[in-house]
Amino acid sequence: MTVLFDLNDPALKSDRFDYYRRLRETEPIHQTPFGYWVLTRYDDIDELLRSPHSSSNFPADPMWAMIRGGPTCPVVKSTSKWLLMQDGQAHRRIRRLVARVFTPRNIDRMRPRIAEVVDHLIDEMGDGEVDLIAGLALPMPILVVGELLGIPPEDRAKCRDWTDKVGYVIDPAVTPERRIAMNKAEPEFRAYLLEHMRRRREADPEHDLLSVLMQRDADGAQLTDEEIVANILLIFNAGHETTVNLIGNGMLALLQQPEAMLALRRDPSLMGTAMEELSRFDPPVQLAARILTEDTRIRDTVIPKGATVIALFDAAGRDPAKYPDPDRLDLTRDGVKSLAFSAGPHYCLGAVLGKLEASTVFSELLRRYRTIELATDRLTWHEHFNLRGLTDLPLRLEK
Repeated sequence: MTVLFDLNDPALKSDRFDYYRRLRETEPIHQTPFGYWVLTRYDDIDELLRSPHSSSNFPADPMWAMIRGGPTCPVVKSTSKWLLMQDGQAHRRIRRLVARVFTPRNIDRMRPRIAEVVDHLIDEMGDGEVDLIAGLALPMPILVVGELLGIPPEDRAKCRDWTDKVGYVIDPAVTPERRIAMNKAEPEFRAYLLEHMRRRREADPEHDLLSVLMQRDADGAQLTDEEIVANILLIFNAGHETTVNLIGNGMLALLQQPEAMLALRRDPSLMGTAMEELSRFDPPVQLAARILTEDTRIRDTVIPKGATVIALFDAAGRDPAKYPDPDRLDLTRDGVKSLAFSAGPHYCLGAVLGKLEASTVFSELLRRYRTIELATDRLTWHEHFNLRGLTDLPLRLEK
């Protein structure tokens, strides 16, 4: 039997876009021999993400939980409270309370500070040969998310270390080593944040957004302390990892298709559409998964109740039925509407912030440097399957 899709296939790592193209052309709604289903067409994925029969409640799935340490282990108990893993009314309740952090007013208030952080980091990075990831893409969102949540500067590195380890929980497969690390990191982060919250309650109210999450809303609803800790862990991880990848993957795409970078230099007003096009072209998040609560028809295929379905954002972004000439980076493309930040009820609350951070980085780099070139022909990617990003991106910068 020919296996059309295998998460461990070396060919998937060497050229995933060609791999997905072959799968999309051969069997776009594919049932793997491993039990789960895979979707590769944009419209099918969009339909799945918006379906009322699509569940994100993976912590309730015995097999998913067992692979990560069992239903009572720290990381599974935490993810059971994540906004990302909720359905229906439970999801709407937590999303409404967490969304207070990401209002347009709060995001707009962060704009000057984001510009200051980017400006300072580029000053420190300088010109010549630099690593864009270590010098700018990685520290910038950590500083921004840390300030957003009121995490003291001296504690942000260890918070990032804890949340990085827990972040592997969303990968399709988890090694024993990762399982041990994530179940050690979650209690350490939880203890730290609960103590931080205790001190915050005893002091005068702060204006950061952790304080917002600790308060009741206008209707008197309130998150529990455990819900706050779980969702801060999620926000901290998603708030820096996806932004790092959007910047790194996006800059690499611009360097590999220099006509697109030239177009952005000539017309900075393209930056808004550029964020959608760059996230379509090489998304910072590769996939989303759902469990079907009812038999679900997608085109002519009925996927049975209980099936796990993987939606491949990378494949959707290169679907020629949605995007003509999909392998070309076109910053003037109309109606991109990337799925990189999901769709439907689980559309990413932090998408606007992430795009603002990335666009600020690209704008300032293009303004400051006459020449931006790739300084290596060997690229290394993180082991994280889902949150795909570069470990480093050596550049040559000239003013």
